[in-house]
Amino acid sequence: MEIQIFGVRKSAETRKALRFFSERRIKTHFVDLKERPASPGELRRFAQKFGVRTLVDVESARYAELGLKQAVLSEARWFELLAEEPLLLKMPLARNGNQLTIGAADDEWKQWAAAK
Repeated sequence: MEIQIFGVRKSAETRKALRFFSERRIKTHFVDLKERPASPGELRRFAQKFGVRTLVDVESARYAELGLKQAVLSEARWFELLAEEPLLLKMPLARNGNQLTIGAADDEWKQWAAAK
């Protein structure tokens, strides 16, 4: 089992996810979104399950900097914006095969760890 985690090292939630799996000796593949944005295919996978708007972190500093509080954008435009601005994503995005989570999802992660 290898868990793929998308996030940034400065994010407390991302560090929490990395620590969670590390403590359970579960191999992770970390993708730092500041160094390499998530591929459009990966973003689509999360968007298909949760919806594009669920991926947007409305509490992020980048969201406020871009003035998106009043924005009315189509799902396609949100998708493009998330691909261009990965710091708008809720973090971490975690993937275990076809299972996906957004943000801290301790209960689901525990299920993944129990199934290893």
